[in-house]
Amino acid sequence: MQKKRWIECLLLVGLVILGGWAYQTRQVNKANMTITAVGSTALQPLVEAAGEDYANHHLGTFINVQGGGSGTGLSQVQEGAVDIGNADVFAEEQKGIVASRLQDHRVAVVGITPIVNHSTGITRLTTDQLIAVFTGKVRNWSQVGGKDQKIVILNRAQGSGTRTTFERFGLKGQRSIAAQEQDSSGMVRQIVATTPGAISYVGFSYVDKTVQAVSLNGIQPTNQNVADNQWPIWSYEHMYTGRNPQPLAKEFIQYVQSNAIQNTLVRRLGYISMADMKVTRDGQGEVHRVEADHE
Repeated sequence: MQKKRWIECLLLVGLVILGGWAYQTRQVNKANMTITAVGSTALQPLVEAAGEDYANHHLGTFINVQGGGSGTGLSQVQEGAVDIGNADVFAEEQKGIVASRLQDHRVAVVGITPIVNHSTGITRLTTDQLIAVFTGKVRNWSQVGGKDQKIVILNRAQGSGTRTTFERFGLKGQRSIAAQEQDSSGMVRQIVATTPGAISYVGFSYVDKTVQAVSLNGIQPTNQNVADNQWPIWSYEHMYTGRNPQPLAKEFIQYVQSNAIQNTLVRRLGYISMADMKVTRDGQGEVHRVEADHE
């Protein structure tokens, strides 16, 4: 009888130890998780900052954020190579992307502005002048009110959501002439800042004192003017996933969409909170005014 009780005690102790090991294993597996978000460099600063903040509140998690442009983000998430594809355009706008295979999560709005080197003497243009510059009809800044200086155009690379938005809404659908291209918004700013006569375009969050933002038709590139579509060069910031996203990816995106992040990081980094927009725009470019709630 005593031997039987001794065996039962050993079995009970073993079960307790095994249960504790299984629980700890689940906790370790839950804690040490990583997701990768790739794509838009315009959205990259927000996702990086939100990722750091999220990881600080969820020890053991890591949000790996990389650039490469909207086209790269959409193609990689479609292929299942990454968890999240960051994009400045709707998936249906990107060639080779099957939008029905992806799930759209809009997390912010970004305004896009032309920027020039301070040496140009340019602070404002009309839309017609902007188009003339980027289509090569105007080759010297003196032709549009600036200094006697050659115009140097710098484009984002093909597949960039920033470029797609700029050409669609800034150049009214016309394409820029062939020119030097860069994959990164940060590199675009750096080159414009150090190249006399240079012009390009970046998200508002990349504008600093090293470059000159350019107004269009007397309208300043501000968040307030984007919110009611007075400044038409803007796009949604999308975080695309597959139709059945990894739980951590879904949870992280919900975190970025939360009031806490929308009211702090989104605004502080120069983006526009979805809640601040007075208009909506669909993939076909149609703008609709947001109806006020009536209770």
